Amino acid sequence: MILIKIGRKILEELGSYFEYFLRNLPGILGRYSRYLIYKRLLKSCGKRIYIAPAVFLKGLKNIELGNNISFGPYNSVFAESNTNEARIKIGNNVSCNLNVMINADCKGEIIIEDNVSIGPNVVMRASGHRYEDLHVPIRLQGHHKGKIIIRDGVWIGANAVILPNVTIGKGAIVGAGAVVTKDVDDFDIVGGVPAKKIASRIKN
Repeated sequence: MILIKIGRKILEELGSYFEYFLRNLPGILGRYSRYLIYKRLLKSCGKRIYIAPAVFLKGLKNIELGNNISFGPYNSVFAESNTNEARIKIGNNVSCNLNVMINADCKGEIIIEDNVSIGPNVVMRASGHRYEDLHVPIRLQGHHKGKIIIRDGVWIGANAVILPNVTIGKGAIVGAGAVVTKDVDDFDIVGGVPAKKIASRIKN
């Protein structure tokens, strides 16, 4: 029994080293190796997927990728859940700049449609902490599951934050540093904290 436990710990440790090596392997070899391995582990994976070094992918069986997607250095794509309810689905022709977080942990769901551009340091978090009970620390109260939908052709500027239960409409623009707390209509341009409509791309 003890030997079995030791064996499992050794395998876990070796797995951690392999994951670190795969994540940080540079050059064409690293890029191609990451694609081949993650393609087999993800729920679904299209073609022309670029995964830069130092990208974290968790909850692989809950992540679906289309074609022509790029994840820049230090991106984090998280879809872990004890009940396997978390989900991330990314369409075609989506680019994520440096240090983007797409986080659907704790039963969240994030859907990013086609032709979406995501600037550096953007954060999307589909679930939020519960905090109703004043007698229990927030960290022990669990999470409200939520959903984020990013429609076709959206551009999200640097350092924007997208909070749970938000839909960003087709062709909309989210300005740099905006905090999006409610739905954004098609082709609207929003900015600020909280984000508000600044203009529309539709010409009257």
